[in-house]
Amino acid sequence: MSGLRSFVARRLLLGAGQTAAVVLLVFALTEALPGDAAVALAGDQPDPERIAAIRATMQLDRPAPERLAHWAGALLHGDFGRSLVTGRPVTGYLAEGLGPTLLLAALTVVLLVPAGVGLGVLAARREGGPADRLISAVTLGVYAVPEFAFGVLLVFVFALRLDWLPPTAVGYGDDLLAHPAALVLPVAVLLARPVCSISRLVRAGMVDALASPYAAQARRYGIAPGRIRWAHALPNAVAPATQHLARTVDWLLSGVIVVEALFVIPGLGTVLLDAVSARDLPVVQGLAVVFGLVTVVLNLGADLVTHRLAPRTGVAA
Repeated sequence: MSGLRSFVARRLLLGAGQTAAVVLLVFALTEALPGDAAVALAGDQPDPERIAAIRATMQLDRPAPERLAHWAGALLHGDFGRSLVTGRPVTGYLAEGLGPTLLLAALTVVLLVPAGVGLGVLAARREGGPADRLISAVTLGVYAVPEFAFGVLLVFVFALRLDWLPPTAVGYGDDLLAHPAALVLPVAVLLARPVCSISRLVRAGMVDALASPYAAQARRYGIAPGRIRWAHALPNAVAPATQHLARTVDWLLSGVIVVEALFVIPGLGTVLLDAVSARDLPVVQGLAVVFGLVTVVLNLGADLVTHRLAPRTGVAA
């Protein structure tokens, strides 16, 4: 137990350092953006007084270290600032965009875990057989297709040619759950590559685990093959895939910008694109910080799960 507590403590300290690094990096990157944000927001024929007022609102007239300290202190209190374009709190934009993105991410993960693990176990169980070769060939081929191209292909076939599904989510508003047909194609695009990668990771882990000495010893003891496969080999095979699953969930929650843009879904990715085009720096900074924190938290959780499933892997903190 002391070893687990030490591991958790080290990972929490590392997570705190990573969070501070995310805040510093986001601030530094927005500072390095070319041009003057105040001039860009003032319009085509900027008024010097308006530019000065915008600079005062954005605190651009203060030294960078002072602005960083003020912004970081506000973040600690949950204050992400206000939009320069509308004056609304940034948290309002986050709340509006989180619903559609979270819905897509949840549906994808719910389908991803059984599909990816099931295909990996099936391929490993029939290693070298027709099922293994078919699954390996299909997953490799699908993984090689970019999300945008795969999405365009699905839209062309199932929406334009067959007219089975709507091509976009336009007209459905934010209540996408009430229109499940509009979710089929986006979720299929989001599932395609993660299912391929996770199934291949699980297959490789299962093959190694079933060929390991402890699996051979379990067979000598007369333990049923199904119990060896599911109770002994699978936890060690799933451990490496857990790290990839965390990165996949991070990718999903960070907006899936390409998929949301392709299917016109009003999620966090769309909010980020609109904020970048309007040079709304507080919204961009707030979204970037949230995405970075999601990455830190998910990686921390993945390390803890991996350590719990397969302590011998020795996940470094």
